[in-house]
Amino acid sequence: MAKTDPRGRKVKILATLGPASRSPEMIARLLRAGADAFRVNMSHGDHETHAATIAAVRAAEKDFGRPVAVLCDLQGPKLRVGLFKDGKAVIRHSAHFSFDRHPAPGDENRVCLPHPELFGILKKGQRLLIDDGKLRLRVIVADDDHILCSAEVGGVISDRKGVNVPDAVVPVPALTDKDRRDLSFALEHGADWIALSFVQRPEDVAEARRLMGTSTTALMAKIEKPAAVERLDEIIELSDGIMVARGDLGVELNPEDVPPLQKRIVATTRRSGKPVVVATQMLESMIESPAPTRAEVSDVANAVYDGADAVMLSAETASGAWPEEAVTIMHRIAAQVESDPGYAERVHFTEVQPDSTTADALSYASARIAETVNVTGIIVFTGSGSTARRVARERPSVPIMVLTPSQKIARRLALLWGTHPVHTKDIGSFEEMIAKGKRMALRHGFGGAGSKLVTLAGVPFGTPGSTNLLHVVTLSGDELSKHHA
Repeated sequence: MAKTDPRGRKVKILATLGPASRSPEMIARLLRAGADAFRVNMSHGDHETHAATIAAVRAAEKDFGRPVAVLCDLQGPKLRVGLFKDGKAVIRHSAHFSFDRHPAPGDENRVCLPHPELFGILKKGQRLLIDDGKLRLRVIVADDDHILCSAEVGGVISDRKGVNVPDAVVPVPALTDKDRRDLSFALEHGADWIALSFVQRPEDVAEARRLMGTSTTALMAKIEKPAAVERLDEIIELSDGIMVARGDLGVELNPEDVPPLQKRIVATTRRSGKPVVVATQMLESMIESPAPTRAEVSDVANAVYDGADAVMLSAETASGAWPEEAVTIMHRIAAQVESDPGYAERVHFTEVQPDSTTADALSYASARIAETVNVTGIIVFTGSGSTARRVARERPSVPIMVLTPSQKIARRLALLWGTHPVHTKDIGSFEEMIAKGKRMALRHGFGGAGSKLVTLAGVPFGTPGSTNLLHVVTLSGDELSKHHA
């Protein structure tokens, strides 16, 4: 049975803050209930509100004495239809319907599509999905000014409803002018992660990186477009983390395609050693109900069994009636799964091969030692976080305490599986490393008298990327007495 960390689980919980949860009181309650990181959705609210939200998280972080990650999620481009004469119209099943570039209000036969970039790229047989896929149209003929479709699934279409184009790479940048402003704001206010929406190709991630300049903020690519799935490996390589954004994936793909794809994205990202978040509709019914459905519980459990680094709550905590309960239940599901005797076997179903580097070899060895010797934790000293990612990639049976002199890195690691990040002063010698490792292990509940811990670090100390030292330490009764003195 896998040992759990002092928080009771290894998978992390990312909770979205919004009108129902951004007060300092509720942020504290969510942290107490089990949240490890908070998402600020830049699609809603203004900068003044977001600044107050981030400040409230930082104040709570200080009170709790534990690093907390803030993720700012950029909206990305939104494709929308134009306006209708009566605010809406009905498209009959099997009827023809046209999109054009004429600004005149629409009716049951046509409407303006105010996105010139869509004209000329669509081909016969491709689909247009309206209002999160409630209406499904198939292109009959398209040219530079006109797209004639047949309605496979008709219904009511109304002003400014969203349009999804699943079968084509849309020639729009992943970052709009609003996103650029939001990105600058997020960096200025110390966001630890930026989530990039509407990623279709690696170039979208590269563009965001360019705009972020020398910032140490981490970049997470949201996989929500079929085009992104086709170039998944390249996108992972350019990103610091991946989010499986199942909402839009479920609109643009058949529903039955999403679960195997989720497993594939999680496994592929895990092999890279970068964190992967499973998001959208995980406890959707808890927006209104104090209890989830059995299917939702199974959905969260499956993501935990697959070894995802984090599971995310969206509207459940942002605007729902039961934000604290949603976090509590997600925490309970995760803790229960991780205490299942079959969990370790399932989480290692994804095979992870270490690279041929000393750091990878030692990280691999630390996990094997944890299985062979009765250790209570792995202590990692890191400046950049890379050793922590390597160890977490192995999904060891014991928790990982990460000691880092960088507050930024400590916060970033709040989304990494199995880690308990601690911001602390750097070490300068082997003796100091052992003493500090033991002291922090006792302080953070990683063992008692007689407990063994694996310690990983790099010599010379303070040199990034130099992990070359593995040492097993034993906590003595004397140290325990000093700790309690």
